[in-house]
Amino acid sequence: MDTTKIPPNPNKKRKTNQNPETTFLINLQSCTKSKDLQTAISLFESALSQNLRLSLHHFNALLYLCSNFATDPSAKDSAIDYGFRVFNHMLSNKAVPNEASVTSIVRLASAKKDGDYAFELIKKMNKDYNLVPRLRTYDPALLCFCENLEAEKAYEVEEHMGSMGVRLEEQEIAALLTVSSETGRVERVYEYLQKLRNSVRCVSEGTAKAIEDWFRREKATEVKGVSFDEGLVKEAVLKNGGGWHGLGWIGDGKWVSKRGSLDENGKCCCCGHQLVNVDIDDAETEKFAESIAGLSMEREVKANFSEFQDWLEQHADYEAIVDGANIGLYQQNFAEGGFSIPQLDAVVKELYTRNGNKWPLIILHNKRLRSLLENPSHRKLVQEWMDEGVLYMTPHGSNDDWYADSILSSVAEILVLFDTFLLLNQCDYFMVSTSKLLMNTYSVLYEYWLYAAVKLRCLLATNDEMRDHIFELLGTNFFLKWKERHQVRYTFVKGNLKLQLPPPYSLVMQESEKGSWHVPISINNDESSQTWLCITRSTVDESCDKAKALENTETSENGHGLCWNDETLNSCNP
Repeated sequence: MDTTKIPPNPNKKRKTNQNPETTFLINLQSCTKSKDLQTAISLFESALSQNLRLSLHHFNALLYLCSNFATDPSAKDSAIDYGFRVFNHMLSNKAVPNEASVTSIVRLASAKKDGDYAFELIKKMNKDYNLVPRLRTYDPALLCFCENLEAEKAYEVEEHMGSMGVRLEEQEIAALLTVSSETGRVERVYEYLQKLRNSVRCVSEGTAKAIEDWFRREKATEVKGVSFDEGLVKEAVLKNGGGWHGLGWIGDGKWVSKRGSLDENGKCCCCGHQLVNVDIDDAETEKFAESIAGLSMEREVKANFSEFQDWLEQHADYEAIVDGANIGLYQQNFAEGGFSIPQLDAVVKELYTRNGNKWPLIILHNKRLRSLLENPSHRKLVQEWMDEGVLYMTPHGSNDDWYADSILSSVAEILVLFDTFLLLNQCDYFMVSTSKLLMNTYSVLYEYWLYAAVKLRCLLATNDEMRDHIFELLGTNFFLKWKERHQVRYTFVKGNLKLQLPPPYSLVMQESEKGSWHVPISINNDESSQTWLCITRSTVDESCDKAKALENTETSENGHGLCWNDETLNSCNP
């Protein structure tokens, strides 16, 4: 047996003795992971007896653990008591709380139904500590007031949230709708229905029940809707982008609430109402167009884009815009590939036919157009488009030329970046910097056709997903709504064109011109079997029943029907 001693490694770090404060923090973190409140309390008592210097990390770990037990019936009282004791000790030690500290104590205050104290803490954290509350900070106080049916106090919290730039989400809106419903605040209920429509695509089952509860109340039945001029309501719907008017309650009589589905075209099986594809409203459209124009002015020769804007003002009757480069270069990444004029022609002809023999606007870059005209086999078709006035050529010095120059410039910059980051051994930073550089280079390419589609409020034929700076302009939800309503995607299967047009209706809450509501419920992810909440006045529902009876008669005669069959009608009973 070898008894030779192994020499100690001089580079190995010796384990240093931990001070009591560090040991206390490690043990606290262990209690947090194992959710051991009693041991954490014992540790806190021991720390006090030893006069340990407690830091913000110690206090936050204890407060967090106490707040997690505030909803546990068996440990609620002790969690609240010790939580406040920790917080008071924290303040007496002159430790300045952060957002996490305040959020934990707000949860504890709300758990003992003291919403007033919770809300005062939130206001104090901003005023005294210059801390910005988050949604999780407000939630306990807001939900506490809602559960206690203290509607005015709940509205005050909501107002404070708005002043701090904190947006309501579905849970908060549903709670405010419920407290408004239970306290009979009719106009507030309408306001929160609109906020739900604007914030949530499909509501949860709990929110759906809260909506149903309101419309089944006597107070809802007593609501006498304002008699608006039919033209005024239609004008409001058009201005808002379709799917809602926002003018207030319409009609009178008892509300009828049913659950059902839509047919493939968006017609409700319960009431026969046709849902629509919802667009962004007038103000949002103008803001969108101005943002794109502003970016384009920064990216290239200002006169070029101004000239395009002036031209578009004089030619504003197009119903579709075609991204010529995107379609012509689709699936052309092979040896013999190039710009495919047959692909572009197929898309143009299909849109021409679908729009009642009305030409779309084709946008092509200057350099691309010149090369097409120089090709004898393409010249005749391109000349036809030019004669029809449906081809816009971006001027020399913009887009394609800018793009080519920028790519060369970007490649040079990337090589410099690579050398720099290679020396620093920071490849991750190199990848981030490179992607940002190339994204900036690419972003200007679609500003002409995107601006035209937004400004003219028409369809846009492109497979480009436009994933870069546009999201930063107006927000992801805003841009996704616009794309869903306007983008026409395409594919070629064995040379045959297939267009994917925008859906006939949007999967969002909708308010009809007659005052009825349709609410999608997120029960499953299958749109074809999507459950909808249909809410109409009884007078409207009776007229729908007559229409359905007539439809059923016709169905039995001709043997076909999409939605109003016996099985579907049974599922729509209140």
